[in-house]
Amino acid sequence: MNEITAMLPEPIRQHILDLPPHVLQQMEEIRIRISKRVEVTAAGKPVFLSCIATHQDGITLLSELSQYSIYALEEELKRGFITIQGGHRVGLSGRVITENGRVKAIRNVTSFNIRVARQKRGIADRFIPCCYSGEWLNTMIIGPPQTGKTTMLRDFARIMSTGHGQIPSRKVGIVDERSEIAGCINGIPQHEFGERVDVLDACPKAEGMMMMIRSMSPDVLVVDEAGRMEDTEAILEAVHAGVGLFISVHGCSLEDIKMRPTIAPLLNHHVFKRFIELSRVSGPGTVQRVIDEEGRIVRTEEGVPLC
Repeated sequence: MNEITAMLPEPIRQHILDLPPHVLQQMEEIRIRISKRVEVTAAGKPVFLSCIATHQDGITLLSELSQYSIYALEEELKRGFITIQGGHRVGLSGRVITENGRVKAIRNVTSFNIRVARQKRGIADRFIPCCYSGEWLNTMIIGPPQTGKTTMLRDFARIMSTGHGQIPSRKVGIVDERSEIAGCINGIPQHEFGERVDVLDACPKAEGMMMMIRSMSPDVLVVDEAGRMEDTEAILEAVHAGVGLFISVHGCSLEDIKMRPTIAPLLNHHVFKRFIELSRVSGPGTVQRVIDEEGRIVRTEEGVPLC
């Protein structure tokens, strides 16, 4: 949190620091919208502060994010988010500038969404018996936004890289299109993964998976938020190359994603052996079920949250 509070303009910083300890501990997002009250999301619930963000607050925050060189953020502004020290991600909204039908930049930024990144070491430990049987089983983590998919992927990547008990370490390739899994700054991961992780940061998933296979010979690929047809084609190529896969997908359940035409080919080819369903029923990261490729329940957590 120190990386976040250090860049916030006054008095927003002080209002955040004055929040009760339990709110700070459970904080997920800080939303700063010009001319509106600052909104904090904690444990899935909104908390509105008494301070109203000013136009100057927006200028100050953008200057801090760019280290007072807005031109250094050209690529990030095209993507609509900036990753800062600590792996936290700041989403941006404002006037979009397009060129030839593609986003060129965002100007007049009026909304900032600061997503708090926390590494939860050990949250995937109890699922190792479900996802490892002599080798890591191809696993798909399913859940709506903010249900802990990336957090779980991150911990699985750490476990696979470092090894666990009698399970040997593996070479892990992370294709981090949105800079969320590793939270790289200048190519350096801000989260702990062990010594056998290689990261392609801010790289499109489909292209990145092929680059990893060709150049880094990973044992396992870790990819967040797959869903486009080109992602599916690259995943099938990775399987045929003998590479293991841990991916996340947006959806409410296995039954839900079966209806998605871009995901259906992966299910038809029985690419994945395990499916972990997440929700927010008992808070972010609530594990609902672990299911095998035949649709049988391997493990149920009865609403136990990860975090």
